Amino acid sequence: MYLVESKGGAIACMLLALLFLGTWPAVLTLLERRGRLPQHTYLDYTLTNLLAAVIIAFTFGEIGKSTPEQPNFIAQLSQDNWPSVMFAMAGGVVLSLGNLSTQYAWAFVGLSVTEVITASITVVIGTTLNYFLDDKINRAEILFPGVGCFLIAVCLGSAVHSSNAADNKAKLEKLRKEAGFSSTVNETTAYEGLKDLENANGTTEKAKAGTADFLVELENRRAIKVFGKSTFIGLAITFFAGICFSLFSPAFNLATNDQWHTLKEGVPKLSVYTAFFYFSVSCFVLALILNIIFLYRPVLDLPRSSFKAYLNDWNGRGWAFLAGFLCGFGNGLQFMGGQAAGYAAADAVQHCLTHLDFDVITTGTSTFLMASSGHRK
Repeated sequence: MYLVESKGGAIACMLLALLFLGTWPAVLTLLERRGRLPQHTYLDYTLTNLLAAVIIAFTFGEIGKSTPEQPNFIAQLSQDNWPSVMFAMAGGVVLSLGNLSTQYAWAFVGLSVTEVITASITVVIGTTLNYFLDDKINRAEILFPGVGCFLIAVCLGSAVHSSNAADNKAKLEKLRKEAGFSSTVNETTAYEGLKDLENANGTTEKAKAGTADFLVELENRRAIKVFGKSTFIGLAITFFAGICFSLFSPAFNLATNDQWHTLKEGVPKLSVYTAFFYFSVSCFVLALILNIIFLYRPVLDLPRSSFKAYLNDWNGRGWAFLAGFLCGFGNGLQFMGGQAAGYAAADAVQHCLTHLDFDVITTGTSTFLMASSGHRK
């Protein structure tokens, strides 16, 4: 199997992971805002996400000669390594819950705020756990100031969300009064009236982004309706997703490095490719079960669907498939880099860049945290 053994190779893997993992959330958000049901999108996404792990396992995991100390992917499938397999599958479960949660959080909180808060929680908790699991191979004097910055980002992200929610509410309240709705009218009823009024206008001119008209236009088009719902729902979902994201990498770390000595003597540790395969299988199975349930018992007042309706829904399917590939290959590259340079640094760097926001601060932070990379012995 192919192993990333140099610090330079690990950094290259992390840079590619940044590109892939920073793109797929924007794709799924776009599909939801165009009206595609999130259950349909996530079922498509999870198929190619698993396929990416299978491709990585049968290519990188099978390169070179298999040895007793470093068996290839297929050789490891028959070995007695179930304690490590269970850690890998546990990581896949929490990642699946996190990804599924963020798909709904994006509608309530927005892509930017959701990614900032979840990424920051992941770095604060996940990076700290991985630092100690990796036997402190990363440079703490560089790593933890970066973690502190992310802790501040959690607070700032929450404040931005509260500010955005208050601003949007004020804009809609003004539009509601202009439309002749009484202030005593139920909020949800008034917003429904605004949507009907917007539809009746029949204008083809696009509303300016950030205006009340734009918010109403977006609400009419999107799949997840947020008018009249508490903004704290989105924030609660976001924090839950962040906690899930903070646990999947430490679980994967335990699967590949067996720090708790759960494997029998003489049984080789799981390779990153075998662990990633089991990780992705559990992620896929849970996503499949939950989203099929959500087809028939939708949450957050989404319309009821069916498996037949999902199969016939080709609107945006190609984009959902692309998002799954991007996430799958991005996670694989992150784990390959983490195995070589330490999962703490890989976690921190991965979450510096969200939804392809190529600004100076983000790029500088990524470079700063890459300097904390160590080398696994």
